[in-house]
Amino acid sequence: MRIGIDLGGTKIEVIALDDDGETLFRKRVATPRGDYQATLNAIVSLVSDAELATGQKGTVGVGIPGTLSPVTGRVKNANSTWLNGQFFDADLAKLLGRPVKVANDANCLAVSEAVDGAGKGAKVVFAVIIGTGCGAGIAINGQVHSGGNGVAGEWGHNPLPWQDEQDHAFLQGEQCYCGLVGCTELFVSGTGFMSDYRKYTGETKTGSEIIELIGAGDQHATSVMHNYQSRLARALAQAINMLDPDVIVLGGGMSNVDNLYQTLPPLIRNWVFGRECDTPIRKAVHGDSSGVRGAAWLWPQN
Repeated sequence: MRIGIDLGGTKIEVIALDDDGETLFRKRVATPRGDYQATLNAIVSLVSDAELATGQKGTVGVGIPGTLSPVTGRVKNANSTWLNGQFFDADLAKLLGRPVKVANDANCLAVSEAVDGAGKGAKVVFAVIIGTGCGAGIAINGQVHSGGNGVAGEWGHNPLPWQDEQDHAFLQGEQCYCGLVGCTELFVSGTGFMSDYRKYTGETKTGSEIIELIGAGDQHATSVMHNYQSRLARALAQAINMLDPDVIVLGGGMSNVDNLYQTLPPLIRNWVFGRECDTPIRKAVHGDSSGVRGAAWLWPQN
């Protein structure tokens, strides 16, 4: 049995898979934000729940919103900032009494969708998470490609390309947690979508509430979605210009906005070098469970 953990900014999910990839157990709890030890304890409790429910002991893989530094062994680049600087894999392995494999959550999404999801059969899968934060991962032949510095696919922390005056206005007062200004994450995460609406209206609403307003014909919400689509298209065009993947898979909360799959392809062509682009843009087959499934598959399949 393989156990996967998806450690997100708002929730932690566990899944237990059998050798055929069938789900044996699944559970979610709220992430204890800002508390490193409580985060470790929550993961240990979820692993215990999975093993108690199945009567089996499993390998453990964890997807995190950051990466392990090949130099220091500590977590870096996590937007769940209380993880940064910690020996996460070693600390968790000690508590669980077994080795733990850790990878960036977007890389876990890429692996899951490359194995039996929206990217099945594709050689190069570029998988994007557009949720609380935003990032991307790369799977080549179904395996994680993380690079020598552990940052391959860190698309969210490049500047949003081809910024216009409206983008510059949006950035007023905005700084990415990484310390830089203008990162793509600020614009195309679900958080950025909500922030743009707040700047338009002075009102705070969730992403789903804004989507409902669009359906009701609200002009402010419609303008915010127009901005979002343009920004996401430019960011994906930049990724295509650099990697030219066989397929792009979208995951995270904003991936559930179904009209993106119709509006993005023609917009992307405006920014891809040569104006030719037929790269499929697909929704993650396993939805928000793709990351946790990919984490389980960080261990070799039997």
